[in-house]
Amino acid sequence: MFSNIRSLIFKLDPETAHNLAIKSLKFNFIPNMPDENKDDPLFKTELFGKKIENPIGMAAGFDKNAEVYNSLFKLGFGFVEVGTITPLKQYGNPKPRVFRLVEDEALINRLGFNNLGAENVINRINSNRKIGILGINIGPNKDTENRTEDYLKCLNIFYQVADYITINISSPNTENLRKFHDQKQLDDLLKNIEKEKKNLDSKIPIVVKVSPDIKNSEIDEISNVLLSNNVKGVIVSNTSDSTRESLNNIQKHQKGGLSGKPIKSKSTILINKFFKSLQGKIKIIGVGGVDSGASAYEKFLAGANYIQLYTGMVYRGPNIVSMIKKELRELLLKDDVKNFSEIIGKKTNT
Repeated sequence: MFSNIRSLIFKLDPETAHNLAIKSLKFNFIPNMPDENKDDPLFKTELFGKKIENPIGMAAGFDKNAEVYNSLFKLGFGFVEVGTITPLKQYGNPKPRVFRLVEDEALINRLGFNNLGAENVINRINSNRKIGILGINIGPNKDTENRTEDYLKCLNIFYQVADYITINISSPNTENLRKFHDQKQLDDLLKNIEKEKKNLDSKIPIVVKVSPDIKNSEIDEISNVLLSNNVKGVIVSNTSDSTRESLNNIQKHQKGGLSGKPIKSKSTILINKFFKSLQGKIKIIGVGGVDSGASAYEKFLAGANYIQLYTGMVYRGPNIVSMIKKELRELLLKDDVKNFSEIIGKKTNT
């Protein structure tokens, strides 16, 4: 069905199409998808101590204001991450700010953490009980005087309703945000977060979302900081502000973060490097170009414990989770494994 209407959807501005998708999910215009592999033991796992049906998550950026997370669970996602959410409401960057690169099966966005603010979102979550594992992705307001304080404010607001909280230090669309990849700045930030957790008497798992554009020399440094600050997971990775060389679409030089198929290999290689550096001590959520069973399989082989997607659903439609599971199941059965976790990190050179 999606393939029949995709051409109509793609005639719309990408941000308008996204808003239409949110409304369709919100008002149940998209039917629940048949999933012949629901409850398949091949895919069952745990995320931070809580059981999930499969390791396929919705990445932050789709449901920025936590409007449709329960609808996404009904589409088959094993977990959903909402946000990025900032303490105060902000509009983000001027429009147009999302670009669809159809030939490349990619998006470029420079949204800039557009969201309704933490108070609006917490009120919605409190009135709409989650039916699955919910991650909340947080970041600082663009004009804040103290970015660390913004992370702490969001932690205080969301720690009781989230199953985990992601510290987003990797968006290319908030100026200088990626400076938190610096070893000292990241260490200071995470120490403040851990201190605040203790003040709140909270054991909420903390996840850090890193950039795909970091240098090889930074991987071990970042890993050491994560390991020394009680971080439970790392998301590898976010959108890229480079990787334009092989793109075909005329809009390839638009400023912003590139997502989708063109960053698949880049993120998979980075996942494998973090897998080797972290040695299984911190869970890895692999993101970047996941749109099929084969691409999911590659991420697991490289060392991802879980995967997330967003752009893949733009191009393959709302049935993407069951499609991935069907394709992935065939690959896993060829490996004669009982559960996908048996292949994690089995390919040591990507």
